Amino acid sequence: MSTTTPAPARALNASRTTATAARVLRQLRHDPRTIALMVLIPCVMLFLLRYVFDGSARTFDNIGASLLGIFPLITMFLVTSIATLRERTSGTLERLLAMPLGKGDLIAGYALAFGALAIVQSALATGLAVWFLGLDVTGSPWLLLLVALLDALLGTALGLFVSAFAASEFQAVQFMPAVIFPQLLLCGLFTPRENMHPALEALSDVLPMSYAVDGMNEVLKHTDMTAAFIRDTAIVAGCALLVLTLGAATLKRRTQ
Repeated sequence: MSTTTPAPARALNASRTTATAARVLRQLRHDPRTIALMVLIPCVMLFLLRYVFDGSARTFDNIGASLLGIFPLITMFLVTSIATLRERTSGTLERLLAMPLGKGDLIAGYALAFGALAIVQSALATGLAVWFLGLDVTGSPWLLLLVALLDALLGTALGLFVSAFAASEFQAVQFMPAVIFPQLLLCGLFTPRENMHPALEALSDVLPMSYAVDGMNEVLKHTDMTAAFIRDTAIVAGCALLVLTLGAATLKRRTQ
């Protein structure tokens, strides 16, 4: 059986990366349901959360900032993993990688395309929470937006990464309980991490969602940008970059 010899990979190239991102955005433009899921679902969840705690606005203030970062991460993870897997199973990725297109160009292009949607998603969710739903934060709403955006990018990176290990869209969805749910339970949303069993607290210290929640809480409590906030956002951004690098390393040139 003959096989197609892929063109040699080249260094990361800005024009190839942006061309890949433009192609992904053109495809998404014809899929309004996916765009609605990415952009509107976090806003809908925040809206419901606000009126679930209609009689206890303080509760919404306490957890709303954390969920402002968690909701974009979850939705971007889900949509990115499924969208990328569709291209794997359809053979699109194999054809693209047979061209003079490096793995880094491909992963960076996908990250750029979904990152553009993450900006819109995070801006809408932050604006809704702060200026419409009355989320009371001590710090700047722009810092909330920054963390929400980094969380959405982290979700994008995780989705791109796990899509390499799924053979179907159903399997991609199955990765959510394995990748997202443990972080959700251990991130400090339900109880302070220092109150957990020491083994679970140590595990939470290496999970990026923990620092996403910590970063949101820093904005909730402090008027200025603190050293802890800078550390938390740097860790989230570093994790996103690391996962994107791993995603490029695990990208196969041939589909099974």
